[in-house]
Amino acid sequence: MKTSFSRREALTHLAGISGITGLGSAGSALLLPALAHAQGASWPTKPVRFIVPFAPGGSSEIVARATSVELGKLLHQSVYVDNKPGGAGNVAMQEAARAEDQHTVILGHIGTLAVNPFIFAKLPYDPNKDFRPISLLAKVPSLYLVHPDLPVKNLKEFVALAKSKPGQLNYGSAGNGSAGHLAFEYLKMATGIFVTHVPYRGTGPQLTDLLAGRLDAASVGAPAVMQFIKAGKLRCIATGTTERLPQLPDVPTVAEQGFSGFEMTQWYGLLAPASLPQAAADILAAAAAKAIKSPAALEGLAKEAAIAVGSTPAEFTRFIAEEQKRWKPVLIRAKVKPDN
Repeated sequence: MKTSFSRREALTHLAGISGITGLGSAGSALLLPALAHAQGASWPTKPVRFIVPFAPGGSSEIVARATSVELGKLLHQSVYVDNKPGGAGNVAMQEAARAEDQHTVILGHIGTLAVNPFIFAKLPYDPNKDFRPISLLAKVPSLYLVHPDLPVKNLKEFVALAKSKPGQLNYGSAGNGSAGHLAFEYLKMATGIFVTHVPYRGTGPQLTDLLAGRLDAASVGAPAVMQFIKAGKLRCIATGTTERLPQLPDVPTVAEQGFSGFEMTQWYGLLAPASLPQAAADILAAAAAKAIKSPAALEGLAKEAAIAVGSTPAEFTRFIAEEQKRWKPVLIRAKVKPDN
């Protein structure tokens, strides 16, 4: 009599019983114990360290914390967020790539996976070989913001003002090669304006100066700034989405304001070191896809205008490749250089 199952057999058996056809479905949590048993795996056996390669206060931390709480419940181990800023995310990515404890994961990002490979002469990690893509967690709309004292109410007025004062207006970003830098350079190319870039070391410091009026403008992920927009401390003049956001129904998209086809969103996904065993990666992927779609995570992300995704590893792998292909020519054309 057969007394053990292969991983595939265990999944097929459970799927047949419960009608589950994919790990990202509502019943994916049911697969986790069976999957671990099928592989003889007990992962995780201790708390999981979830590295965020940026300073606190930005969209990355909001997405990571929304995920980590629910992920911990599903894995029956605490999942704690560890912010490790520096080097445009390279410091944290290198550390995660070399982690051998099998309990370290990292938040992948448009910057570390689709930008840094094309702006750094040499990276201390290989984005395509050193990591296992686990799940695309969320997409974050890029919002184009100005300080309320700037005499513009929409993108058209901002473009007109910038063209009347070439190089005199400035915009901030979380650093050279950051998503905000990429988003604003993309806008500059689409609109033909010249606005001076002021890089910071993280979204938090950048927002401090934008709120104080020391910066004229910026592009920031929605979760980090919704509270300031609602309080009237910042003015959103356009969204980078293809459609208006329900949270900001009166703010038109960039495309609506005369720049057809424009789209810019940030994205965040879960990565594990390539050394993580397949059995553990499967457990993590099933849990991550379910965690980001949990009611608590969905509610938290919706308040900040972030969009939950929860993809499979294969889908996330393809998505990364597509984004690298998309942004390489933009970065070369804009001559984006990393911070010294």
